[in-house]
Amino acid sequence: MQIKTPDIGVDKATVAEILVKVGDTVDVDDSLVLLESDKASVEVPSTSAGVVKSILVNLGDNVTEGVALVELESEDASSAATEVQQADASEKTSENTPTSLPDQEIMQELTSHQPHQAANSTQASKAASSSSIVEVQVPDIGVEKALVGEILVQVGDVIDVDQSIVVVESDKATVEVPSSVSGIVESIEVHEGDTVKEGVVLIKVKVAGGTQADTVVETPKVENVPAAATKSEPVAEAAPAQSGAIEISVPDLGVDKATVAEILVKVGDTVEADQSIIVVESDKATVEVPSSTAGVIKVIHVELGQKVSEGIALVTIEGKAQADAAPVAAKAEAPKAAVTKAETAPAAPSAQAAATTDNADKLTKEQNAANSKVYAGPAVRKLARELGVILSEVKASGSHARVMKEDLKAYVKTRLTTSQPAPVAAAAVQAAGLPKLPDFSAFGGTEEKAMTRLQQVSVPQLSLNNFIPQVTQFDAADITELEAWRGELKGNFKKEGISLTILAFIAKALAHLLKEEPYFAGHLADDQKSVLLRNEIHMGIAVATPDGLTVPVLRNPDQKSVKQIAVELGELSKKAREKKLSPKDLQGANFTITSLGSIGGTAFTPLVNWPQVAILGISPATMQPVWNGESFDPRLMLPLSLSYDHRVINGADAARFTHKLTKLLADIRTLLL
Repeated sequence: MQIKTPDIGVDKATVAEILVKVGDTVDVDDSLVLLESDKASVEVPSTSAGVVKSILVNLGDNVTEGVALVELESEDASSAATEVQQADASEKTSENTPTSLPDQEIMQELTSHQPHQAANSTQASKAASSSSIVEVQVPDIGVEKALVGEILVQVGDVIDVDQSIVVVESDKATVEVPSSVSGIVESIEVHEGDTVKEGVVLIKVKVAGGTQADTVVETPKVENVPAAATKSEPVAEAAPAQSGAIEISVPDLGVDKATVAEILVKVGDTVEADQSIIVVESDKATVEVPSSTAGVIKVIHVELGQKVSEGIALVTIEGKAQADAAPVAAKAEAPKAAVTKAETAPAAPSAQAAATTDNADKLTKEQNAANSKVYAGPAVRKLARELGVILSEVKASGSHARVMKEDLKAYVKTRLTTSQPAPVAAAAVQAAGLPKLPDFSAFGGTEEKAMTRLQQVSVPQLSLNNFIPQVTQFDAADITELEAWRGELKGNFKKEGISLTILAFIAKALAHLLKEEPYFAGHLADDQKSVLLRNEIHMGIAVATPDGLTVPVLRNPDQKSVKQIAVELGELSKKAREKKLSPKDLQGANFTITSLGSIGGTAFTPLVNWPQVAILGISPATMQPVWNGESFDPRLMLPLSLSYDHRVINGADAARFTHKLTKLLADIRTLLL
């Protein structure tokens, strides 16, 4: 068998040292090769015991995941070869050397069985003993390679035929591998996180001798593995001939209940597998529920505004049978269909919990690059991209700090279910302090109109502003030259599909200034005796949507170019308008910009967004006469409104801050100095 390069968290690495030589005997987990990248050095362990048959790489070679490093000959194969050689030698000796009659009979018996021994390796000889060791291997699971996600047995466990022993996962499915024999687990040959493929030994099982041993000898044969795996093929063939009604239910959203915000389909629509059908909202997140199968919508069981929880039926679909045939056939196949769980996995609620969003990549290129540096498998990386999770923030439980799928799910559930108790409690106090509304029936009456969900969620947060002693500093920046430069650039940007707005330049200038003035991006400590200064800049950008104002977060603008900022501002605005923002997109800001664009007005007093201590408001720029010492020049002036928490920021500091910002915007070249 070949030992290949596992997923080491980087695109490629260099062979720095070869730790074995041809002929060496190695055990499971013995280090074979040392790989180095510009980030780490990793020793690649052997996933099986055996003798080094050949070394397939050289010092200095660049290797990637899946490249073969060393070829091993298993100990069983080696011993089988030795036995055959000994038998050959004995046969030759019998031809030339006189022996006693009993010896001749023994040699004849040995010779008559020799072809059978060569064909069945050591297993035939073991079957004759009182007990034997049988290797259980990876069957044909429909993919070239997979990762060991979970080991379901321990050494010493008594297992039965078809009992699941290992869970392997690829980026397409999770499969439980059943045991082909019954007996006692003698050893486990793989570890969680190992990359395996068809034929790799998973465990060794000690089975009873006699008839049972004769039976299990045939099971692990390489030629029989595909035959066992093809038991799932009739399922695929039978699928087109079947059809049936399938109910799509609310998956595990991580919250007790949610509200149906939007129904994306209607009765009679044809949908594909993984197509979003319903949008549900909680006070913490908006989630699109996908269909687990392709088919035609027959019934819609919910209405807009209805409260739903996990398990409640959303729609009934007349399936095309591809999705529902697998579970039917699985019942007929009983335990032997364990390998085919990859077919039915999309219909399971646990899998739907991981698929609460569509398959779109919700991470930026920079975030994907950061994720590539974290030790995790392809299935975990794919799920992280779909959910918009940065893997470095997830607590890893796997060996060698490997992020497992369960870690990712736990992280997402925590973020969805963890609320901010302080805002809710404070809002309750504030609401309790207000008197009830008077009766307006004598003045023409009233008509009650429900606020949008977003507006309702914003009430507690906005009410916190009543506890902040807020002051607003007004200023104006001369952006005449900046606007002229933007006009020169935006044509080429537009050809690339990028909208270059003045906001991108303001965000860049602000990020630069916040590095010099960290208190404006800090937080007042709970004891109100200190200020918490943040190590990074994460800027909230207020976006107006039909449902209300939402504030997605622009990450690390100080580390990005104006072009990168423009691209991300466009992406955040689009996601906000389409209700595609994840909880991660709304968290962690330490300064906010809110702009009226070209709507109108001359100035306003934006509200500080707790727990931040400052917010910048931008009003529409206008041409104004500005005295140059001799005459008035027409200049494009941009009104700025800086609101701040006076407990943290003094008025003089705020005035200096806005003055510095106007200088930066008047001559953006100073950012380069």
